[in-house]
Amino acid sequence: MRAPVCRRLAGASSRFHGRRRLLGAAAFFLMGMGGRPTMAATAEARLREAAGQGDLANLEAAITAGAALDGADGEGRTPLLLAVAGGHDAVARRLIDAGADINAPAANHDTPWLLAGARGRTAMLEAMLATGRVDYARRNRYGGNALIPACERGHVETVRLLLERSRIDVDHVNNLGWTALLEAVILADGGPRHVEIVRLLLAHGASVRIADRDGVTALAHARMRGQTAVVPLLEAAEAAR
Repeated sequence: MRAPVCRRLAGASSRFHGRRRLLGAAAFFLMGMGGRPTMAATAEARLREAAGQGDLANLEAAITAGAALDGADGEGRTPLLLAVAGGHDAVARRLIDAGADINAPAANHDTPWLLAGARGRTAMLEAMLATGRVDYARRNRYGGNALIPACERGHVETVRLLLERSRIDVDHVNNLGWTALLEAVILADGGPRHVEIVRLLLAHGASVRIADRDGVTALAHARMRGQTAVVPLLEAAEAAR
């Protein structure tokens, strides 16, 4: 009795493993028809990883392997956006020089240009400006341009570059009802960096007349917040209008 049972078990095992091989072959075939990552897709993943890590050598290898420069991940982040987020100037410059899209939007509406403004990536913005391909109509998730968060966060040199060398709208109003000048007062502490930013904004024509949705101007906000170095600048601009 024991031998026939063993033979039946052996046969069942053989059939089971045979089915597994068939299923595996079928899966491999289906993946090859569209489910398996292609060499190009793998190269794109390597390109994004290298960009996010600031790894210029592996970035070059992925580009040589045929990776699409603007291949995005599941959140819509391109290699250039990842390089901007990581602050990797050399990698970002290589991608920009290679023709990467500086206006490609991620799922959260960030673009390389907009994020570079928010993060104070002045050298990257300079390289992007040199391409002549900046889309000034793009807006971040708050409806703002690249200038507004740069002012709020105190990125003085970034603000200077945007005001002096770009065609950015200095009086653009975001979804919160704030301009760059309003944010530089409302969301700041009136310290030296923001004093300089307010000075730059006023020197480049920022309007002191634009109030927030409650009708409160930047000057009124500065007074309420005790920003003693900002108030005289705004008062002078108010008197000169």
